[in-house]
Amino acid sequence: MTNETAQHSGAWVSFTYASFVGSAAMVGLGILFMPIDIWLKGYLAMGVVMLVQSCVTMTKTVRDVHEGKRMVNRIEDARTERLLMSVTKD
Repeated sequence: MTNETAQHSGAWVSFTYASFVGSAAMVGLGILFMPIDIWLKGYLAMGVVMLVQSCVTMTKTVRDVHEGKRMVNRIEDARTERLLMSVTKD
């Protein structure tokens, strides 16, 4: 049983940070320079902030569920291996 975890390269991590910062800046500037009232700009900005927060939360939840299933599978594999070891000793 191997315990391998995928590691992201530094370039990929930098790209994801740059993509997030770039997209947040473009949306922020788009809202700022939109020809609408300030209260509507505030409403759109709050919506964007809540959307980003919910995306982060959903991503973490999906990853936690996936990691939990991996742990359950590893426990089941260990139980099966132990059972097979006891059967082959007899």
